[in-house]
Amino acid sequence: MTQEERNSLITRVDAALEAVRPHLAIDGGDIEVVTVSDNQIVEIKWLGACHGCSMTAMTMKAGVEQAIKSRLPQINGVVAVN
Repeated sequence: MTQEERNSLITRVDAALEAVRPHLAIDGGDIEVVTVSDNQIVEIKWLGACHGCSMTAMTMKAGVEQAIKSRLPQINGVVAVN
Protein backbone atom coordinates (compact mmCIF):
# COMPACT_ATOMS: atom_id res chain seq x y z
CA MET A 1 0.00 0.00 0.00
CA THR A 2 1.38 3.38 -0.95
CA GLN A 3 1.50 6.22 1.56
CA GLU A 4 -1.18 8.02 -0.45
CA GLU A 5 -3.48 4.96 -0.28
CA ARG A 6 -2.79 4.62 3.45
CA ASN A 7 -3.57 8.30 4.07
CA SER A 8 -6.81 8.01 2.09
CA LEU A 9 -7.84 4.95 4.08
CA ILE A 10 -7.00 6.66 7.38
CA THR A 11 -9.18 9.61 6.34
CA ARG A 12 -12.09 7.28 5.53
CA VAL A 13 -11.67 5.37 8.82
CA ASP A 14 -11.62 8.66 10.70
CA ALA A 15 -14.86 9.70 8.97
CA ALA A 16 -16.48 6.37 9.95
CA LEU A 17 -15.56 7.06 13.58
CA GLU A 18 -17.64 10.25 13.58
CA ALA A 19 -20.63 8.02 14.39
CA VAL A 20 -18.90 6.83 17.58
CA ARG A 21 -17.24 10.02 18.78
CA PRO A 22 -20.35 11.68 20.30
CA HIS A 23 -20.89 8.62 22.52
CA LEU A 24 -17.28 8.72 23.69
CA ALA A 25 -17.41 12.47 24.28
CA ILE A 26 -20.33 12.09 26.70
CA ASP A 27 -17.94 10.35 29.08
CA GLY A 28 -15.01 12.67 28.34
CA GLY A 29 -13.26 10.42 25.86
CA ASP A 30 -12.25 10.31 22.22
CA ILE A 31 -10.46 8.09 19.72
CA GLU A 32 -7.63 8.69 17.26
CA VAL A 33 -6.65 6.68 14.19
CA VAL A 34 -2.92 5.97 14.42
CA THR A 35 -2.47 4.05 11.16
CA VAL A 36 -3.77 1.26 8.96
CA SER A 37 -1.37 -1.63 8.41
CA ASP A 38 -0.66 -3.30 5.08
CA ASN A 39 -2.89 -6.19 6.15
CA GLN A 40 -5.82 -3.79 6.70
CA ILE A 41 -5.70 -3.65 10.51
CA VAL A 42 -6.69 -0.27 11.94
CA GLU A 43 -4.65 0.89 14.91
CA ILE A 44 -6.45 3.31 17.20
CA LYS A 45 -5.53 5.17 20.35
CA TRP A 46 -7.99 5.83 23.17
CA LEU A 47 -7.92 9.43 24.40
CA GLY A 48 -9.19 11.25 27.48
CA ALA A 49 -11.39 9.26 29.82
CA CYS A 50 -11.37 6.30 27.39
CA HIS A 51 -7.66 5.73 28.00
CA GLY A 52 -7.50 3.00 30.64
CA CYS A 53 -11.30 2.59 30.91
CA SER A 54 -12.51 -0.93 31.64
CA MET A 55 -15.26 -0.60 29.00
CA THR A 56 -12.96 -0.09 26.01
CA ALA A 57 -13.01 -3.78 24.99
CA MET A 58 -16.79 -3.74 24.70
CA THR A 59 -16.77 -0.32 23.03
CA MET A 60 -14.17 -1.59 20.56
CA LYS A 61 -16.29 -4.55 19.38
CA ALA A 62 -19.80 -3.10 19.66
CA GLY A 63 -19.05 0.44 18.51
CA VAL A 64 -15.70 1.18 16.95
CA GLU A 65 -15.11 -1.98 14.91
CA GLN A 66 -18.72 -2.14 13.77
CA ALA A 67 -18.73 1.52 12.67
CA ILE A 68 -15.53 1.04 10.67
CA LYS A 69 -16.35 -2.32 9.08
CA SER A 70 -19.86 -1.24 8.10
CA ARG A 71 -18.38 1.55 5.96
CA LEU A 72 -15.08 -0.11 5.02
CA PRO A 73 -15.60 -3.88 4.67
CA GLN A 74 -12.01 -4.39 3.50
CA ILE A 75 -10.80 -3.71 7.05
CA ASN A 76 -9.76 -6.95 8.75
CA GLY A 77 -9.74 -5.73 12.33
CA VAL A 78 -9.17 -2.93 14.82
CA VAL A 79 -6.63 -2.90 17.64
CA ALA A 80 -5.79 -0.37 20.33
CA VAL A 81 -2.21 0.78 20.73
CA ASN A 82 -0.63 2.98 23.39
